[in-house]
Amino acid sequence: MPFSDYKTALVSGASSGIGAAVVERLCRENLEVHAIARSTGALKELAERTGCIAHVIDVTDRAAIADLANRVQFDILVNNAGVDRPKKFLEADEGDIDLLVDVNLRAVLHLCRLIVPGMVARDCGHVINISSIAGNYNFGGNSTYHAVKAGVAMLSNQLRIDVFGKHVRVTEICPGRVATDIFNHVHGNDPSVRERFIDGFELPQAADIAEAIAFAIAAPVAVNIGHMEITPTLQVMGGLQTAKPEKTFSEAGQSGEPKR
Repeated sequence: MPFSDYKTALVSGASSGIGAAVVERLCRENLEVHAIARSTGALKELAERTGCIAHVIDVTDRAAIADLANRVQFDILVNNAGVDRPKKFLEADEGDIDLLVDVNLRAVLHLCRLIVPGMVARDCGHVINISSIAGNYNFGGNSTYHAVKAGVAMLSNQLRIDVFGKHVRVTEICPGRVATDIFNHVHGNDPSVRERFIDGFELPQAADIAEAIAFAIAAPVAVNIGHMEITPTLQVMGGLQTAKPEKTFSEAGQSGEPKR
């Protein structure tokens, strides 16, 4: 379904990184792009640069989101807003869990709830859920993030079933490491963070993710690109590890021998 079939788009988490790049890319297609985020200054600058319509809204503010969805019919929905609090689940914090569930999963569910029925009624629309490789693969110390991103992955699959028979397409984008400022948001605004995650690596840029999204949207009406993993060429998710026990069963008093 070419861009010409769409008129409006909503992008969450639009103030920086992938979200801002998506806004820029969609504005180049002469869409009316609504950008939502919490950062007033960054949104104002983005609006001045691209011509998008800025809304200073927290995606967890259900009333504000519902008001916007009731005022504008959106043909494209890009669920990009996300946060992370890397921590092993054995050390999980109650507030961190609630934050990740609220922003990364609950907000996505409610945005889809508010916007997708209109797409179905008009027989036209495209949902882009920006998830993560963390929704499909495991790596240490980030259990809550894995759980909510897996929820977004399953929602994306299920949405296609729920809209079956209508020209409403659903695409899940799963980035690996991308050169954005998310690492500073997560790990602290310190030069060592950039050295650890970005400097010296060959990484996709936010604009590369935006181009992939544009490719999915611009595909012919008969084509739904359902799932895209976008990682650095020099990044892999596999790797087999085997640990030695800290204590043997016999040392722990659990030899498994029957008691006499």
